[in-house]
Amino acid sequence: MELKDFFRENPRVALGFSGGTDSAYLLYEAVEHGAQVRPYFVKTVFQPAFELADARRLCAQLGVELAVLEVDVLSQEAVRSNPQDRCYHCKRALFGTLRDQAVRDGYPVLMDGTNASDDAGDRPGMRAIRELSVRSPLRECGITKAEVRRRSKEAGLFTWDKPAYACLATRIPTGDEITAGLLQKVEQAEDRLFSLGFTDFRVRVFHNAARLQLPEDQMAEALARRREIQTELKPYFSEVFLDLQGR
Repeated sequence: MELKDFFRENPRVALGFSGGTDSAYLLYEAVEHGAQVRPYFVKTVFQPAFELADARRLCAQLGVELAVLEVDVLSQEAVRSNPQDRCYHCKRALFGTLRDQAVRDGYPVLMDGTNASDDAGDRPGMRAIRELSVRSPLRECGITKAEVRRRSKEAGLFTWDKPAYACLATRIPTGDEITAGLLQKVEQAEDRLFSLGFTDFRVRVFHNAARLQLPEDQMAEALARRREIQTELKPYFSEVFLDLQGR
């Protein structure tokens, strides 16, 4: 099956839109094939501000109205306590809310941007999506991440080379309680590190300190600029460590 076939069979669809490369390309294809598509951005404390900004920018580029839903995921103990299957409970909450709203808005089919390169397996988040009958057209059509990036570049989408970005909750060790304040410190620290020119990194919490995971080719620069990094991150974390395994 090709995407044009999917949208011919499902002409009225809702999209869980993160602002990332995959969902951005899927939105583009839906528009190109004349589908009545409604992108929904689910706003939580787990998403940094730039993701919503990118989602708005892409929708403006494609001439599509973005719907923003706010969900308090930390109100759920199964998410806040950060167990091994936190992602399952989080995805159930987010996509459950999104599906209910989409149905109320008259969109019978809900889709997401999972591609054919993603390991579906029995990952908690993927299990939740399957249970909620969310469709994944990119995966169903065999379109890989590399293909998404290639096609997005050809289509002129600014998201074509956007790095993969896991939600902020992944920065907190499993079993440690997730709080809005801690997530805010992580987001601000990552913003500062990005402003210094570093890319595709993670600031992970380690015993109340910041553990930096950088690509191998950026480690030498990080070591050379360690005092500058410490100064920039000190308002958020009193101690900063560099993970030599990198990303």
